Amino acid sequence: MFSNRSQSLGSRRSMLAFSGAAFFTTRGLFADELMATPRLTEGPFYPDHLPLDQDNDLIIINNSTTPAVGQITHLTGRVLTSAGSPVQGATVEIWQCDAKGVYLHSGDSGGKKDIQDMHFQGFGKFETGSTGEYRFRTIKPVAYPGRPAPHIHIIVKRNDQEVLTTELLIRGDEGNARDGVFQSAGDRAQQALLLADFNPIPESKIGEFACRFDVVLGHTPDDRKVPHDH
Repeated sequence: MFSNRSQSLGSRRSMLAFSGAAFFTTRGLFADELMATPRLTEGPFYPDHLPLDQDNDLIIINNSTTPAVGQITHLTGRVLTSAGSPVQGATVEIWQCDAKGVYLHSGDSGGKKDIQDMHFQGFGKFETGSTGEYRFRTIKPVAYPGRPAPHIHIIVKRNDQEVLTTELLIRGDEGNARDGVFQSAGDRAQQALLLADFNPIPESKIGEFACRFDVVLGHTPDDRKVPHDH
């Protein structure tokens, strides 16, 4: 099930199966050695007006028949504690620019209505179950002026309190070396924790990708809210 309202969208969500597309981390393997996912800035473009459709399918808005432009990506992963235990009931939010480099934010999209992809949701959320699993259907991120590294923003919340704000970047992308935000994440070992592979799905007839990205929390979900970077 993709979201709380996915049953009402049955037929159009059936295409979102992940059979064979995702690779799962072995639970408990070296669990006491898990490194926390580095915290990164929220940036200036967290949506200042959330879309009415906030589910985990960013490709289709409500019941539209027109999909977003871009390389469709099935993003999955788990939210884990540093001990390797799954975190249930965490809300995972993602947001990113569309394939034309425009965010769902009045400070960005307000002046770019002529190029903005109005069919891209731009923001979505998903609540983890007992396995800590989350999943989204979105587009492969693209670079835009000021940020040479394509990325997806991620916030993990518990009881409406932020636990972690971070980013997911494409492993091997040439823009990573020139991206100041990514370089600020720490040493190479810490930077590596923000990278994941975007693998083509062999059986896809429309060139879809699969990405697996586990998020490891450095604070327990019951910790008080930690201020995010600016």
